[in-house]
Amino acid sequence: MILSGEEWQAVRLSLDVATRSVLVSLIPAVAVAWALARGRFAGRMLLDALVHVPLVVPPVVVGWGLLMLFGLRGPIGAPLYEWFGIRLVFTTGGAALATAVMSFPLIVRAVRLGLENVDPGLEAAAASLGASPLDRFLTVTLPLMSPGILAGAVTAFAAGLGEFGAVITFAANIPGETQTLPLAIYTATQTPGGEAVAGRLALISFTLAMLGLLLAEWIARRMHMLLGRG
Repeated sequence: MILSGEEWQAVRLSLDVATRSVLVSLIPAVAVAWALARGRFAGRMLLDALVHVPLVVPPVVVGWGLLMLFGLRGPIGAPLYEWFGIRLVFTTGGAALATAVMSFPLIVRAVRLGLENVDPGLEAAAASLGASPLDRFLTVTLPLMSPGILAGAVTAFAAGLGEFGAVITFAANIPGETQTLPLAIYTATQTPGGEAVAGRLALISFTLAMLGLLLAEWIARRMHMLLGRG
């Protein structure tokens, strides 16, 4: 199966956008998962609902919301552009941001499950031995929750490869800039005689997604074995 230069460009751009989206959302997702799993504060249920909104609303709504916030006249986008010269709308960075927002709940859910499986007794034992909260987190909690972090990151990466609605709404469909695999497939289906191109790209998209999901499962099982849970 031979791809054209434009098709390879869409593949590379999809991998780039999905990677950026995970890097952007991983640390905030871990912090939010920690707050939801361990925190006891007013508004916790509201925060939980807001985190999972991208899973239940149409992706186009998420893209529209980002456009209103990060557009050149938006309350966040305008200062970013005027003060720092940063423009996210209709750029690769904007595509990564839209993908990060859509995949953020997947990382939070995986990390939260991993954190809830950490035995609090182990943290209490470390505290009784004089370990500070930071030491307990780095030496006890973080290693035990790492299967959830890694699995969540890989799952979010795989999901990011297939994001369409939020990306096309916020970043448009610009070849070489924001045209990821799903957008390239959509363009091919709208082009006379583009069935072969759409088929090739769809096969690549399916293969990458399956590899990502299998890798996430393998990482989770491997980490559980290394931690003595397998």
